[in-house]
Amino acid sequence: MPRRRAVPALTALCLQSLAQHMQSLWAKDYSDNYLDEYEFRFLVGPFNDLACGLVQELLQLLGTSRRLSRAALHLLLLPHLRQLSLRACPGLANNALGHLIVLRCQGLSVLDLGGCGRLSPSVLVDLAEGLPRLSRLGLAHTQANIQVLSAVGSSCRQLRELDVSGCKKVTPRALRHLAYDPAERSPGCPALRVLLARELQHAGDGDTLAALAFLLLALPCLEVLAHGALPAALGLLRAGRLEGTEDSEGFPSLEELARGRGAAPEGAPLALPLRQLEEVEEDALGTVHAVCPQAEELSVWLGDSAGASGLRELPGWTRLSRVTLGCSGRRGRALAEVLPLAQGLGARLRALTLHGFTCRDPLSLPALLASCPGLQSFSAELEVPPDPRAHHELPEEEPPAPPARWATDLLPRGLPRLQSFSLSLAGPVPAAHGPVLSSTLASLLSVAPRLQVLRLLAVPFPLDAVLEPALALPELRELSLAESRVSPGTVWQLLGSEGPLRRLELCRCPDIHRRDYDSFLQAVRKQRLDLDITWE
Repeated sequence: MPRRRAVPALTALCLQSLAQHMQSLWAKDYSDNYLDEYEFRFLVGPFNDLACGLVQELLQLLGTSRRLSRAALHLLLLPHLRQLSLRACPGLANNALGHLIVLRCQGLSVLDLGGCGRLSPSVLVDLAEGLPRLSRLGLAHTQANIQVLSAVGSSCRQLRELDVSGCKKVTPRALRHLAYDPAERSPGCPALRVLLARELQHAGDGDTLAALAFLLLALPCLEVLAHGALPAALGLLRAGRLEGTEDSEGFPSLEELARGRGAAPEGAPLALPLRQLEEVEEDALGTVHAVCPQAEELSVWLGDSAGASGLRELPGWTRLSRVTLGCSGRRGRALAEVLPLAQGLGARLRALTLHGFTCRDPLSLPALLASCPGLQSFSAELEVPPDPRAHHELPEEEPPAPPARWATDLLPRGLPRLQSFSLSLAGPVPAAHGPVLSSTLASLLSVAPRLQVLRLLAVPFPLDAVLEPALALPELRELSLAESRVSPGTVWQLLGSEGPLRRLELCRCPDIHRRDYDSFLQAVRKQRLDLDITWE
């Protein structure tokens, strides 16, 4: 299935040559003569003539090969650079570098400073004020504070995405400065659509909810607000408890903002354009749906009560297409409980992720997949009930020999759009479950021609016959069989078939030994295959 390593393109070879000579030639000259003279602006070299995209590729190549030095980074801060990420090299980001970015790269539209904790708040303010064309800005785990947020809100008028997760100097109340400038009495960040604000400094519950409600009302284009208290803030807005929210800092009250959004007591109910909602408790689904009817992506925590109505109401969300369900109670919910949801959403369900469900009836998995023919991504971590035989001290029997071919008609409508499938099983599988689950997997591999990523993790029954249809998958690029039962013979079949497979994970597979792994690697090297195999 893997292909031979392709001959590198001429562009890639030229970039590799530049990367190899960067430190020994141009970066050395810059370090020796100009590195600490910050009034010096440019050193002429072949990198000056590279197009914007090629400069970004060169930066990435130097970063991944750990050859990106402070001098090389200075040289590549070119005026036509449009995207710059320092997340992979936060140690190189100091205040002097921040000033150089403002000086040289005023055309930046994307800047990611995630983890660059050495940049002072004053430099972050200069970056926000000096780069007005930013559409995406990453400030996660930096020294961002109220002054930085105020500068972003006032200066970055085209900003669409902002990440301030993990900033210790940012509280939810401070976030209001993104949406409103109390000194100028003017709104900020009018185009902001995505605000990631996880793991912020703790504040009082009332202050946090009021601050998040302020953002929801003051940012008209906001589609994603990632914060753990978001569902509670939505509950506050739906309940209309907005009186008494004036403060002495010059911000408008929630009541005033709500009236501006057409949500006066005698007016229409408040509706927000949020598209993505995280960590919603099951009993809050009704409230969240009422305020965010256009939600397309939703993650829900389910309790132990199987009679709760929230899960059954999800098909009523007309735009919902990506769902994540997790069981937070001590007893996992039965997988069969997801069937009404899958049947209700039907072909419009694009992604389904499940955590902690119990596969009590093995037929529930194929029934679930058959109900969602439009799936593009499916991931499930399932628990399997204990085998009743384990409670009776009966002698162990040899497992039945697998049939020559599994039944592959369990998914009659197929999964023509499926690109990623992941299944993890916790606990030993009862004897009655094995044949049904095996047939389900074989059916899936027979009717999912666009599958690119396949992960079968900790599957305790033999997968050799199950994987036979995978040999003919034309787009399979990644196959993980960690902790599953697969024989060396099947791996050799994978190595000998045609296709684009580039990554094969065999970690902790009980039937794969060191000598097998060494043989696989030898074959990959001998045939010059573009394939990465991992094993432990």
